[in-house]
Amino acid sequence: MQSRYSVLIISITALVYSVAVLGVRTTASAADSPASISGEVKFQGTPPKPTRIDVSQDPLCAKAHSTPLTTEDILVGPDGGLANVVVYISDGLSTQTFQPPQQPAVLEQKGCQYKPHVLAVQSNQKINIINSDETTHNIHPSPVNNREWNMTQPHGMPLEKSFAREEVAVPVKCNVHPWMKGYIAVLKNPYFAVSDKEGHFSLKDLPPGSYTITAWQEKLGTSVQKITVGAGENKTLDFTFKQ
Repeated sequence: MQSRYSVLIISITALVYSVAVLGVRTTASAADSPASISGEVKFQGTPPKPTRIDVSQDPLCAKAHSTPLTTEDILVGPDGGLANVVVYISDGLSTQTFQPPQQPAVLEQKGCQYKPHVLAVQSNQKINIINSDETTHNIHPSPVNNREWNMTQPHGMPLEKSFAREEVAVPVKCNVHPWMKGYIAVLKNPYFAVSDKEGHFSLKDLPPGSYTITAWQEKLGTSVQKITVGAGENKTLDFTFKQ
């Protein structure tokens, strides 16, 4: 009888201990849960009409399009969403350093345009630059905080580059086709996004904390907001730009 009683006591003790440990682990896991910030970038007012681009100087560029090309500096969707806005954490990560992702970013020259028009990468992240056109391009970024380079790229020629320091944003042009313009935003942390054609963006896997969030648009400047997110929180933050 005594033996059975002792076994029962030991079993109950083990169960209580297991529950306690599980509770501690669950609490710790919840405390470590990443946060996220999502939202929309809006254009206030009547958006400007895109300007038609004349590409007739290169028949191969003209051949690539059944409809006329237009400028992409301010792209507003049907519901007022503003595309191609870089949204990123500009302050709040103290002195943390982040390794660049192993997966390279891709900048494509297609139809004598840059795809995407605005590319965001992390500092020291590899950028695969592709020429999908039958014509020859000359890709020429003009950074201020990074080393400038200027390279001719025939069709099919591989080209890989990177930028060492943060810079929002590096203008890119083609010396052969003067209408070709784009931007590469270089960020020192991985918490950034470029708004889609409807103006939506999302910053995921954030450590809990208080942050300064900056939104940059090539023609309309910057907008800055502050936000605090707790563990596991998904908060909404919207930006509005106007001319």
